[in-house]
Amino acid sequence: MTETRQSFKVSSGEISHLGVSQIEKGINFALFSQNATSVKLCLSLPSSDVNDDDGMIELVLDPSVNKTGDTWHICVEDLPLGNVLYGYRVDGPGEWNQGHRFDSSIVLLDPYAKLVKGRSFFGDSSQKFAQFYGTYDFESSPFNWGDDYEFPNIPEKDLVIYEMNVRAFTADESSGMDPSIRGSYLGVIEKIPHLLDLGINAVELLPVFEFDELELQRRPNPRDHMINTWGYSTVNFFAPMSRYASGEGDPIKASKEFKEMVKALHSAGIEVILDVVYNHTNEADDKYPYTTSFRGIDNKIYYMLDPNNQLLNFSGCGNTLNCNHPVVMDLILDSLRHWVTEYHVDGFRFDLASVLCRETDGSPLSAPPLIRAIAKDSVLSRCKIIAEPWDCGGLYLVGKFPNWDRWAEWNGMYRDDVRRFIKGDSGMKGSFATRVSGSSDLYEVNQRKPYHSINFIIAHDGFTLRDLVTYNFKHNEANGEGGNDGCNDNHSWNCGFEGETGDSHIKSLRARQMKNFHLALMISQGTPMMLMGDEYGHTRYGNNNSYGHDTALNNFQWKELDAKKQSHFRFFSEVIKFRHSHHVLKHENFLSKGEITWHEDNWDNPESKFLAFTLHDGVSGRDIYLAFNSHDYFVKALIPLPPHGKQWFRVADTNLESPDDFVKEGVAGVAETYNVAPFSSILLESK
Repeated sequence: MTETRQSFKVSSGEISHLGVSQIEKGINFALFSQNATSVKLCLSLPSSDVNDDDGMIELVLDPSVNKTGDTWHICVEDLPLGNVLYGYRVDGPGEWNQGHRFDSSIVLLDPYAKLVKGRSFFGDSSQKFAQFYGTYDFESSPFNWGDDYEFPNIPEKDLVIYEMNVRAFTADESSGMDPSIRGSYLGVIEKIPHLLDLGINAVELLPVFEFDELELQRRPNPRDHMINTWGYSTVNFFAPMSRYASGEGDPIKASKEFKEMVKALHSAGIEVILDVVYNHTNEADDKYPYTTSFRGIDNKIYYMLDPNNQLLNFSGCGNTLNCNHPVVMDLILDSLRHWVTEYHVDGFRFDLASVLCRETDGSPLSAPPLIRAIAKDSVLSRCKIIAEPWDCGGLYLVGKFPNWDRWAEWNGMYRDDVRRFIKGDSGMKGSFATRVSGSSDLYEVNQRKPYHSINFIIAHDGFTLRDLVTYNFKHNEANGEGGNDGCNDNHSWNCGFEGETGDSHIKSLRARQMKNFHLALMISQGTPMMLMGDEYGHTRYGNNNSYGHDTALNNFQWKELDAKKQSHFRFFSEVIKFRHSHHVLKHENFLSKGEITWHEDNWDNPESKFLAFTLHDGVSGRDIYLAFNSHDYFVKALIPLPPHGKQWFRVADTNLESPDDFVKEGVAGVAETYNVAPFSSILLESK
């Protein structure tokens, strides 16, 4: 039945698709809420220029007509096909002690909105209270991916991942770009030549779902000077961050330019992995709630609650998404499929993924339905799926993450063990050997592979590589929490002085240590991941939790890159490209005895900090010899005989200055012994 309400022709609508869809009769809106007692659809038409909720047209949904099961639905027959803003007012039981948080005074964002309109410019504090509305676009032509378009489809064993932030990559003036595209999806396209020069073949983008970068400024607090540039505070799980569009933030333009970025990266042979945050949302806690969507639509369904119906907090951010509830599970799966089918992304890294392994009451699950569903989903079958296998509730699952032989993991033990060995801690040689040879102690189970270990020394949170060798302690005073935030266990070493120094000996040692870390990472079995900026030695001056600084603290410094192009950057790039061209560094399966020889009879001595080994190339005889010296003195290494008919060539020695520290074709004349300098490493190749 069709009726007229407030000059609109409306009908009951359909429940087939949550969110907004175009059906034969018009534009259909569908919203899930099990516990709501009333729902109003709020609309703003292109001509109305609405700046607040009071100017919106409201259509009341009649539960006897516009509700099927727990889904509320309505079809509006004569709406424009685009540029309509919409939201919902939802009301229901008022008892907080029953877990409800309804508030019909707030216009709420549709959890299934595919496009979101927020403030116009990133970090514009004059718009700090801007409302988030859903919108849609049924009038634009489909995006043209091109007739010759192909997915890179890079085997997992061949990946070299570059963790980066879209905005921070090009926001700095030193990027040399027009201000309208700095910090945007299009800005990434402009800098693809740099990524190719570096040699990486996958980018892992910090969150690009719509988020509120000014959430910390909504009330006076010690962090109200900060802008959330990392984006780990999702407003909506379907819409690309609108303020990463060029010029004025626009959701339709953001969607198109995101696709242009993916298309350009794919054309360059670079895969796109998204860092996704399904463990919590932006809606905070009950003390300082920031109700924008889920909380006001059905708090009891979308969030984990304790027996007293208070919010559980396994995310450290005030709330925890109820991931294994069937409704929330469907939302997450629909979101992931949307990013794969609509935006052609190649994979996902799941932030605090142990949260996704919890029952609705927060207890750990051995076989979480959501984790299994992601692993088995046909649409997601071509995707890389990577877990950050811990959460803020103590569920540490490194090496034990439920995986169905599909899930990879950020290997936090790799990070810690490699840091400790390279800086010279006692008793770490055996652990270092285990990590660089593929962490078989963690991953050699069932059909898991070495590449299911995402090896990293540095990630977005924690020290940068340069800060890892420059600071013993975090320096987070700028974050407004009295230095109490950020991790205390950094396994860092300042090489003899805290902070920046002009001492040439210390500077040389730091440069050497950075090269040692990078070489260790790139010769390890498993999948290496490095952080944006480490290729030139970016510093955050000891801040190991810099999420709230939209400044040079986080932003890529292109002039610094230019200054390091022929030294630090050159070494980093050459090592990555060497990895790509040598299959012995990236085995499909765990190493057998015939594939590696440890030149070692001193495993049980905790004071032994020298490790040497040979990786054997049974196909071409191009063996690779590696030695890492974390002593503060020279070690005379006995070099093994090369394969028959071959000789050793020195490819890398981190103690040498550029360009001698890495010579791709190798330097002949390696003797029977090699004096490996203090805190240095070497790579020899037989040919």
